[in-house]
Amino acid sequence: MKSAERMAALFDFDGVIMDTEGQYSIFWDEQGKKYLNEDDFGRRIKGQTLQQIYDKHFVGMDKIQQQITVDLNRFESQMNYDYLPGVEDFLKDLRQHGVKIALVTSSNEQKMSAVYNVHPELREYFDRILTANDFTRSKPDPECFLLGMEAFGTTPENTFVFEDSFHGLQAGMSSGATVVGVTTTNSREAIGQKAHHIIDDFSGMTFERVFHKEF
Repeated sequence: MKSAERMAALFDFDGVIMDTEGQYSIFWDEQGKKYLNEDDFGRRIKGQTLQQIYDKHFVGMDKIQQQITVDLNRFESQMNYDYLPGVEDFLKDLRQHGVKIALVTSSNEQKMSAVYNVHPELREYFDRILTANDFTRSKPDPECFLLGMEAFGTTPENTFVFEDSFHGLQAGMSSGATVVGVTTTNSREAIGQKAHHIIDDFSGMTFERVFHKEF
């Protein structure tokens, strides 16, 4: 195993750090029924940025897009932000072993400000926080994870990506990193071929287990 100082762990936010995906499903299911007369819309747009959702499903609906943005900002300001089991201890353990840690999320700064209001300690867990404002291309493009590696001066073979959505998993795999799929959004069966390793949450996860690939 190479020196931990050269290693990096890159984490998605929703469904990986915080257990929020179920809440988003409720919000987007409501938007799908209200504006598109579609059921199960929340599942269909998992892992997509807001702009991707608009470009694919709400083309030319400028007023509706504006209203959804307003409603989403209000919704996110009132969401429950609960850590996934074990993730705080895992982040602390990685830090103690000298691993560079980044949050890599498609969330915007306004949403993250709402998170920091609830969890001001969150920023202390990460060496870098990369949001949608830092990227020109969204997942499944690997740009966000490649930027994380570049920021730490590490390489794909020394990097672990933790993701839950199909787009995020694809981005991680395309980056060349070792990808750990988290089953908060999709089942083990659904992501079985889309990640190198799969976990349900971070209970019992440690530096030694992960970086020796003992899953």
